[in-house]
Amino acid sequence: MNAAGRVVVVGSANVDLVVDVPRHPGGGETVLGGDLRRSPGGKGANQAAGAARAGGADTSFLGAVGRDDSAALLLASLRRSGVRTDLVWRLDVPTGTALITVSPDGENAIVVAPGANSHLAVERPQAERIAAADVVVAQLEVPVDVVLAAARERRPGVPLVLNAAPSRALPDALWDAVDVLVVNEHEAADLAGDAAAAADGDPEALAAVLLRRVPAAVVTLGGAGSLVARRGRPPVRVPAHRVEVVDTTGAGDVFCGVLAAALARGEDLVTAARFAAAAGALAVTRRGAQDAVPAASEVVALAAAGPG
Repeated sequence: MNAAGRVVVVGSANVDLVVDVPRHPGGGETVLGGDLRRSPGGKGANQAAGAARAGGADTSFLGAVGRDDSAALLLASLRRSGVRTDLVWRLDVPTGTALITVSPDGENAIVVAPGANSHLAVERPQAERIAAADVVVAQLEVPVDVVLAAARERRPGVPLVLNAAPSRALPDALWDAVDVLVVNEHEAADLAGDAAAAADGDPEALAAVLLRRVPAAVVTLGGAGSLVARRGRPPVRVPAHRVEVVDTTGAGDVFCGVLAAALARGEDLVTAARFAAAAGALAVTRRGAQDAVPAASEVVALAAAGPG
């Protein structure tokens, strides 16, 4: 896969504090876990690493970090992945932190302290980088106003890929700006609102509700793969690859980053989702978020081999 296409990711950067647990604790419960691991993460930074390293795109990350050791860890990780970090804000506030527990089946539970992410802004240098992009990617770990500001700086025809996570209500202006919505089943149900009850958990029915607001949606289904839905076309199921799951932290972010990279080099949405599925499958076989991002050559090889 040759580097092609320019992706700009506007979003969060967090240091992940991760501990393995026998089970996720309930309310008021204390659970003894394993050793604490500290690694680079944050949905935006993870997606940027995915777009650059696993997707082969010319990728810029527009985010905000502090002036602490956590910021140094994050910036070094992004640069190792080939991400441009020259426009990252450095602020006199703590870098964002995510507290993560991982159960034996690889599933995680996450609490985020936003820190510097809450202070991100789009000013002239960031706007100029966005205006040069072929695809703009955003999530919801930064203020919605920042996502809207980024959307306004795109060239005509440049898609906004919104990973609507963590789940929250979207203003009409943001719905109108989205070209490709990427959500898991829970996020899809949240965004579907009252119509989710009629869908009764059926991904195709949920996607049909989302298509009332956006031209295209990708609903990720974990081990069942993903569903690509576009207005005026039948939905397409993209199967998952069978792998041994070690840690799901950041796998959805890698999926989004590679999806954006494929779109930036001109692939259609279904083909992009197939590359993204391969990248996400490789990511869950390794621990960590950015540390688990595969190389582009690995993604191409697995995508070519197909699920199975």
